[in-house]
Amino acid sequence: MENALLEVIMPLLLFAAVCAVLLFGYPVALSLGGTALAFAAIGLLLPDVFDPTFLQALPNRIYGIMTNQTLIAVPLFVFMGVMLERSKVADDLLGTMADLFGNLRGGLGISVILVGMLLAASTGIVGATVVTMGMLSLPIMLKRGYHPSIATGTICAAGTLGQIIPPSIILILLGDVLSAAYQQAQLNMGIFAPETLSVGDLFVGALIPGLLLVLFYILYIIAVGIFRHDLIPDVTPNKSAQNESIFLKTIKALLPPLLLIIAVLGSILTGAATPTEAAAVGAVGALILAMAKKELTLAVLRDVVYSTTQVTSMIFFIFIGAAIFSLVFRGYGGDELIEEFLLGIAENNSDSFLAQILPEGAFGPVLIVMLVMFLLGFILDFIEITFVVVPIIAPILLTMGVDPVWLGIMIAINLQTSFLTPPFGFALFYLRGVAPESVKTTDIYKGIVPFIIIQLLMLIALAYWPELATWLPQEVFKTK
Repeated sequence: MENALLEVIMPLLLFAAVCAVLLFGYPVALSLGGTALAFAAIGLLLPDVFDPTFLQALPNRIYGIMTNQTLIAVPLFVFMGVMLERSKVADDLLGTMADLFGNLRGGLGISVILVGMLLAASTGIVGATVVTMGMLSLPIMLKRGYHPSIATGTICAAGTLGQIIPPSIILILLGDVLSAAYQQAQLNMGIFAPETLSVGDLFVGALIPGLLLVLFYILYIIAVGIFRHDLIPDVTPNKSAQNESIFLKTIKALLPPLLLIIAVLGSILTGAATPTEAAAVGAVGALILAMAKKELTLAVLRDVVYSTTQVTSMIFFIFIGAAIFSLVFRGYGGDELIEEFLLGIAENNSDSFLAQILPEGAFGPVLIVMLVMFLLGFILDFIEITFVVVPIIAPILLTMGVDPVWLGIMIAINLQTSFLTPPFGFALFYLRGVAPESVKTTDIYKGIVPFIIIQLLMLIALAYWPELATWLPQEVFKTK
């Protein structure tokens, strides 16, 4: 009886302990790995509660991370994003878009969203996008009379589009995790010639939901401009700008990043390159673009390489810490505990309140998982959720017949909200760091609420119409 109680309590205590350590501000990788090893040591002292053989798989896990071909795309896309940031692409885009939409009420806000979309498709790095646009556009928006809440909310939301619009770092990481989970799920179902899931599937599946988010953001800005004149000021027409010069300036600013986007995503969509190979194309393209803009110097290249190494090392260090956590969690039987809980809800044979009120099938477990991920986004970063939570819950959901592409896009949009949800939304921290003192933190928090609601509505739409995520990959790759 005592052992049975410990088998239930210890996995929950392990997860709670990791969250507590992270809240104290310790590095993520060390928090995951160190807390897990401490619990493993405790488990060795307890009789028949912890299975230490799981730790023997750690060297193979680390070697698998080191030799994973898909993950090579991570440093390449990071390099591309940082190089484009140094090339001042955002400066040109923002200035051009502001002139193009300057005569529309809310035109500057629309410009910020469109630039965020283009930077997301060019870089995929949220932090760089939020900081860059915060430094460039926030002073202009405030000067032109935009309320601080609408200005900061727009910038934060536009910056997080890099989470869902490919090439996205989170989609690469999710693709790797879900691929392993999908194969495991099929083997559990007795399918010994399993289908595969690629990062390219997620890239294509994210296009329609990502563009719909952009559309909804723009519609929101237009609605605020029409109904809330206290938040968005009247338009001051720029009479000095001529239509022809604005058109030429727009073409000149848009053409380089658009060509790079077409080269990267086009090579994936046409099957000419894998996402890893496309990442190499993007990295070389960013170098060429920097040289064309005469921004490529030895000092810039050194800074870009240093930043790329720093970000990549952080991601892979978290990978290793998450692998240790996952093995210890499984050693305590935590995965079996979660599987039993979710299956009980799916089959309505559990005594829990949730099992009684939710319908049978995969809908209930998916709803619970999405809700848990949304709440975890308040305290955990998307990388921890991807590496810690997804490997545990994904095989269970996929065994129930959930489409892997649809699940990946649902998770990606859900994790996108983790960048916006207080108190630990990283986009909020990035913008707070570059915003003037006149902008209150409460203004930033108020400003992002409507965009969080839009993202939640997008999740509901995806749940009701899974084809928003699954139709395009089926057409492009002709999968069944």
